[in-house]
Amino acid sequence: MGHGVKRAGVVCAFAFTLTGCLSDAGGENGIVSRFKPIDNLSVGKVSHEEKVNSESQIIQGLAARRATLPTGSSFDKVADAVLAANSRAAESELRAARLRSEAASKNWLPKIGPQISLTSLSSVVANLVVDQVLFDNGRLKGERAFAIADVEVAAVKMSQDTNERVHTALTLYTDAVEAREKSALAQTALQDMGHFAWIMEERVKGGVSNLSDLNVLTQKLNEIKADVRSNSETAATRIAELNAMSAKPLDGLRGVPRFEVSSTDLPLSVVLAEAEKTRAIAAAKVERAGNLPGLSAGGTVGSDTSLGLQVKSDTLLGVGTGAKLKAIEAAKEAAGRRVNQANEDANRQLRKLEGQIAAKGRQATEAATLTQQAKANLDLFQQQYDAGQRQVLDVVSVYETYARQQQQEVELKYETVRLKLEMAQVLGILADGNAI
Repeated sequence: MGHGVKRAGVVCAFAFTLTGCLSDAGGENGIVSRFKPIDNLSVGKVSHEEKVNSESQIIQGLAARRATLPTGSSFDKVADAVLAANSRAAESELRAARLRSEAASKNWLPKIGPQISLTSLSSVVANLVVDQVLFDNGRLKGERAFAIADVEVAAVKMSQDTNERVHTALTLYTDAVEAREKSALAQTALQDMGHFAWIMEERVKGGVSNLSDLNVLTQKLNEIKADVRSNSETAATRIAELNAMSAKPLDGLRGVPRFEVSSTDLPLSVVLAEAEKTRAIAAAKVERAGNLPGLSAGGTVGSDTSLGLQVKSDTLLGVGTGAKLKAIEAAKEAAGRRVNQANEDANRQLRKLEGQIAAKGRQATEAATLTQQAKANLDLFQQQYDAGQRQVLDVVSVYETYARQQQQEVELKYETVRLKLEMAQVLGILADGNAI
């Protein structure tokens, strides 16, 4: 047994020596080198994860993103609460990708394993197999690049998942705030319309007005009551949904903050396409290397000790090998085109959202002006009614216009907020990158 261990040591030393002798500075020609910076094990106390994070432009870019939500605002509190309760399934995927990358970073080391064979019914031959890749057409390097790109893809997906969760929560909260405000307006309208109904009821009792006029006002009162109940139920439902995904109850929050969104950050869909492009190119390099012969050193130690160089290939060369290699190169080009398509789609979406935000903002301003005009008309009709120049239903008709305009103004205001939240989600700036 001691002689077998010594022989295994000799084989490993031989493989390491050949690897070092055949290594080059750049490693672009497919020669495996244990002296490349990315695989250098003597990098001090810096872990593989820290090394990947510091060298990856995509991960650095994600970490540098800052949330557009005002600090300490109701939106910021909602985001903190839902992130604190996040199950973070994407984080598990990212952790698995990091472990695969760390394992791949050591793929240049020799591989050792047992070889057991039954030579006859009464004897078993056991050997120790040692294999060290010397020349692989860039396969191991491609595997390392693929593993790192896989970490970047997982990181982008985690950022997308987090921003989507915050967007869902903020949309629920915005819906609740809108419903509360509309319910408050409807409650005020109910009180005012109730006063008109009381006046009409007294006029009917005095024989001044017709009973049909009172029935009309009663119908309007019932419609307003239905609106109050509907908006109250909507607010309660949205808050219940929000609390279900939050670490603490958020019933006490009120109002929405003012915030602006500018398309200075690269959309997450484009960042994901870039990461997937890098991964696809690395996968194509691995596939290409698998179709070409490589060189390895090693042998067996045990009953039958042997040592030497081997030319190996995952697949046999055939007439269609050339076409297969061309298809692999075409896959690289396709990955680049997918990035261009993702960039085009994201830009089109951002321009659409910018246009909608501007349009809704303008419409909200116009609605506020129309509300003021409706209020002025209502005041005028009220004065004319007090002077005996208008009927009750005339004032009621103008009041309905004023109430509808108030509701329209509120709807436009919160539609603008939702569009801004959607744009922030596309850009991935609903949560700080370093916190993610």
